Amino acid sequence: MFKKKRLAVAIIVFWILLAYIVAELAWWFIALEIQNRQMTTYRIMLLRPEDPGYNTRLEAIHKDEMKKTAEFIGEGSIFLLLILVGAIFVYREVRRQIRLQLQQQNFMMAVTHELKTPIAVTKLNLETLLKHRLDEQKQQKMIQAALQETNRLDHLATNILVASQLEGEYVQSKESLDLSDLATHLMQDYLHRFPERHWEQHIEPGCTLLGDAVLLQMLVNNLVENALKYSPREGTITVSLGRKGRAISLCVADQGQGIPDEEKKKIFGKFYRAGQETTRRTKGTGLGLYLCRKIAEDHHATLKVTDNSPVGSIFTVTFTA
Repeated sequence: MFKKKRLAVAIIVFWILLAYIVAELAWWFIALEIQNRQMTTYRIMLLRPEDPGYNTRLEAIHKDEMKKTAEFIGEGSIFLLLILVGAIFVYREVRRQIRLQLQQQNFMMAVTHELKTPIAVTKLNLETLLKHRLDEQKQQKMIQAALQETNRLDHLATNILVASQLEGEYVQSKESLDLSDLATHLMQDYLHRFPERHWEQHIEPGCTLLGDAVLLQMLVNNLVENALKYSPREGTITVSLGRKGRAISLCVADQGQGIPDEEKKKIFGKFYRAGQETTRRTKGTGLGLYLCRKIAEDHHATLKVTDNSPVGSIFTVTFTA
């Protein structure tokens, strides 16, 4: 709340200063124009009507007055344009920095939550296993839950590490790989970890391309994890992979609430998550889809999101040969 008040005060001060500068510029023009007219009046008073060149000199004085007025208007317009352009640039940059700061703040809140929750769950499960003699079925259930939370931690740490590396000097090891095999193995893992969810997969064999196996695995994982987060438990998650001419298309469809049109371009931004971190219920850090976009760009692919029918979203990655 305090930061919002400071931001509001800063914006008000900015517009007041801008209005003051524009007012000073207008006053400068008015003062120069008054001075110009006074000089013109004074020069005309010095003329003698009986002088044979009176009309010519009078006309020259008026032309000189108009010339100076045009100069004042031209200089004032240039100054005003520069001031407005500079003000717009500063305002947009400040707003961008403020948005980035808020997104980073939300990111830190999300990371804190994402770290504490799996650690607390895993710790509780392990302490329960140590203190109590449980039957085999309950032991396996608690161990499976601890493993899932550990996988969440690993997924989070990997996302943060790769996001940092992709903006630095990450050295890709691109090679010819079978995307069909990679997607099939990942889907088998999800079927094993989340047997209660509804899955559909249509993976065409033999979809080979040149790419980084680690990054492409992360791309598929992040898209599927995103579908898991935003789909209801009774909803179906569909993963499709196939060729369309020389292109390879990977589609992950969910049956969640969908994404508003105004949010479709924003969701691929770094740290961006719709809503406020304090009221948002879904897990995440705002890095998953950002990494998907970066990985797709690094593999000369396009990533887009469209509406699913009747509800939900479809994320499509298209690799071109």
